[in-house]
Amino acid sequence: MTIKVSSGISVEDAIRRFIEENLSFADNGLPLSDDDSFIDNSIVDSTGILELELFVEEAFGIQVRDDEVLPENFDSISRLASYVRRKQQAAP
Repeated sequence: MTIKVSSGISVEDAIRRFIEENLSFADNGLPLSDDDSFIDNSIVDSTGILELELFVEEAFGIQVRDDEVLPENFDSISRLASYVRRKQQAAP
């Protein structure tokens, strides 16, 4: 899976697009807000979390440690985007 995020798209929009295009649980016909919980709204299942992890690693050039795959980082578009930005800023 090769993912390229264009430079003009926000982190949030890139994550939203990935979820809408690749995760079947996300297709419930309702708009996905930045703060909708992936877990509480059955948007992403456990396999989907792994797919999100691989997506953010490849699309944003970061490495996700196993101990970082937590609801605080991976349970909404806004949380995931904040996590991505923190990882990018911390990168050498």
